Amino acid sequence: HVVLNPDIYWDGDVIGELTKYMDRNPDVGQVMPKIIYPSGETQYLCKLLPTPIDLIGRRFMPIRSYRKKHDYNYELHWTNYDKIMEVPLLSGCFMFLRVSVLEKVGGFDDRYFMYAEDFDLCRRIGEISKTVFYPFVSVTHVYEKGSYKNKKLLKYHIQSIIKYFNKWGWFFDTKRGARNKKCIQTIKLL
Repeated sequence: HVVLNPDIYWDGDVIGELTKYMDRNPDVGQVMPKIIYPSGETQYLCKLLPTPIDLIGRRFMPIRSYRKKHDYNYELHWTNYDKIMEVPLLSGCFMFLRVSVLEKVGGFDDRYFMYAEDFDLCRRIGEISKTVFYPFVSVTHVYEKGSYKNKKLLKYHIQSIIKYFNKWGWFFDTKRGARNKKCIQTIKLL
């Protein structure tokens, strides 16, 4: 099953390549290709499971150097996005999902209108199967950042983030810490 934003496009057989990868790896429940800007630059959309500080700080912190340093770790910039890696949080802009896993986790949580619904779904998928970044095919994402430009969308974004942390835990989330630590250790071994 594919879920994608309307501002995604690609050339070539991306779907076929991802299907072959999923067929060869039955333990993978979700895979995301490399996501690029129209300019060809990589979009850093592989992330660790967020803390409230991760999301609030990167959105509202006015100090650019802080955000850049923070994002280097939170968005896994140090991996170079050039290898297959299991990542706890993949962007919802392009979600290639194994139907049996999607059914097992119950699909999207209806409590989310938009924003953070991908965080929640990816996290639930990651509890029963692998969530994998696959860099050998790419799609282009125009990436409008609507909630940065529109107050109504910002309101929806904030409401969704509150719902996410109410569900998974604000500061006391042992699963988050363990999953992030495992991700970092595994990638360093690649």
